[in-house]
Amino acid sequence: MDFSASTLWWMAAGGLVIAELTTGTFYLLMIAFGMAAGAIGAHAGLGPVLQVVTAAVCGGGATALWHWTRFNQPSASASQDKGVNLDIGEQVQVTGWLADGTAQVTYRGAQWQARLSAGSAALPGPHLITAVEGNWLVLTPAS
Repeated sequence: MDFSASTLWWMAAGGLVIAELTTGTFYLLMIAFGMAAGAIGAHAGLGPVLQVVTAAVCGGGATALWHWTRFNQPSASASQDKGVNLDIGEQVQVTGWLADGTAQVTYRGAQWQARLSAGSAALPGPHLITAVEGNWLVLTPAS
């Protein structure tokens, strides 16, 4: 049984997709993309060297781009991420602040300890939750 070059490229790409599905390593998917580019190059009639170069440039470029995008995005801590903590952005009413910059607030039917975020004025009134650190709410004035 004689396989064409494009068939071998497609088999390698499929093998990498299977490996990615079993390990969860997204980088293998980027290398499989490179293998698919090599297969397309083989279909286009490129020679073996250009097929390998196409696969390496596409797979390596996709891997580098994914790595760069993943590690250069600003990451918020879970205490400040609304996608993780749905309390972020909710409003509470502060009746008064203690001398140490803390207060007791009622939120969702329970008493919470709250503190001011850095640089905020300790004034009573409506405040927004900007972070949840343990069982402490971090607040900023709403207006």
